[in-house]
Amino acid sequence: MKENLSALPNETIRTIHKRHSVRVFAKEPITEQQITTLLQAANEAPSAHNKQSWRFVILTGQKTAELSQIVSQKADAFPRPASALLRMATRSIASAPAVIAVLNTGELIEHGTELFKVEKDMARDFFRVMEIQSSAAAVQNMLLAATSLGLGTVWLSILYLIKDEISNFLGEPSGEFMAVIPVGHPVRETGGPQKDPLDMKVRFLG
Repeated sequence: MKENLSALPNETIRTIHKRHSVRVFAKEPITEQQITTLLQAANEAPSAHNKQSWRFVILTGQKTAELSQIVSQKADAFPRPASALLRMATRSIASAPAVIAVLNTGELIEHGTELFKVEKDMARDFFRVMEIQSSAAAVQNMLLAATSLGLGTVWLSILYLIKDEISNFLGEPSGEFMAVIPVGHPVRETGGPQKDPLDMKVRFLG
């Protein structure tokens, strides 16, 4: 571990510090109750106007294998750096007992554009950012909940490069792609990367 977790003040803070990306998973299955716990944690995230404009799609078994195949097939169309990351994502998806996809529904955009009597393009940009922020908070809740259960996760943001293909595969072509998250038991215990010192990231004004 990169730090003395026992010195941290409580279990919530320890879970935040323990969370890191896990890219290879053991064959051990995860339970339906564990998946439900992750989704309940995600659904408790803050959201603009409490619209909760997220949707979760759970993939297991053959559907996980099909998604892995789609990503693998599309990887060749990209230059080497992106192609390599897509192939890494393929391996993570293929080894995970479950994959959770997250999409924005657009409900907040529609609601906000009507609520705020401003120019429509401006309103759409404003509320689209709010939808992204809300769903990102839901994903982070999910990642932390998984860590607290002894599970590993990885947020595969590289899949945004093939977002339309993935949304169509998920049967959610009208939703905006946010995340694909493989979930499972880590194949081995690992630590996360070293973070920059806090004083490199913070300025106090006052």
